Amino acid sequence: MESAHPVGGVDYPRTFQELREWFPDDAACLAYLARLRWPDGFVCPECQGRSFWLTGAGLWMCRACSRRTSVTAGTIFHRTRTPLSTWFAAVWFVASQKNGMSAQSLHRVLGLKSYETAWAWMHKLRRAMVRPERDLLHGVVEVDETFIGGVSVGHNGASSGKAVVMVAVEKPGPGRKLGRIRLGLAARPDTLGLVAFAQNTVAEGSTIHTDGARMMRRLGELGYTHEYATGYNAPDPSAVLPGVHLTASLLKRWLTGTLHYGVAEHQLPYYLDEFTFRFNRRDATSRGLLFYQLLQQAVQTDPHPLQDLLDPESNPYFTTSAWG
Repeated sequence: MESAHPVGGVDYPRTFQELREWFPDDAACLAYLARLRWPDGFVCPECQGRSFWLTGAGLWMCRACSRRTSVTAGTIFHRTRTPLSTWFAAVWFVASQKNGMSAQSLHRVLGLKSYETAWAWMHKLRRAMVRPERDLLHGVVEVDETFIGGVSVGHNGASSGKAVVMVAVEKPGPGRKLGRIRLGLAARPDTLGLVAFAQNTVAEGSTIHTDGARMMRRLGELGYTHEYATGYNAPDPSAVLPGVHLTASLLKRWLTGTLHYGVAEHQLPYYLDEFTFRFNRRDATSRGLLFYQLLQQAVQTDPHPLQDLLDPESNPYFTTSAWG
């Protein structure tokens, strides 16, 4: 099923109607998930054995250690009571909407029993939107911080108490305004965390553009070509790092335009992941391929039960309750 370059109509459905035809029941969904989870054949999560029996209950039993496992065990679909065909529809709608959708919209379009279910599904899918092993940015890359949140009267930037979002943007050159992006959340502004962020998101040998912050100049000693320009006294500060400023503007517009409610502060990193997923695929011509990619990542993502989604203490960035 899975090829080097997935093909529409062969590896993934091209339309919603085709989706419904391919996946009429759980059996069809489970067979598809098995191929996505084990593209090179079954691998036992206990002993890494590859030989198995299929039990009458639909479980995969390892011949070597007798461990029984299901296709959905340890994934975001773990112990779900909702038909997988409904889950697949949710993945389709989330992936096919260019700007995404709110939990309220997902609740309405799928006819789910509760808003809480739609909210949990959205957050589980957000956690599947960014691959840990994704490629680093390269070439010419802008790196800076922006501030996200409500208006703080009498304060600007770092003194405002807003969330600090680190931004890295590829500048691919003529013919295309922006390349891929990476976003991250900083505990505080103007710290060496931005240097570490650059190292974790940009390949060595690349050229990194920053503003005049002195702490960023050490990038020149870390395997990068570092170029900077001070924007504080510039006639148009946004022209100093135009990619960062445009990305920050689009992010703020997306947070307020698509998500018509305040974002819980401890959940903000996952909204950043969703924005990154959508931005980096903004030119994709096949919504079905996005469905395929998101589902492929979903079977490699931990379950994240509702309590973990709700508990701010499980997130290393924040302990406060609300943002926006």
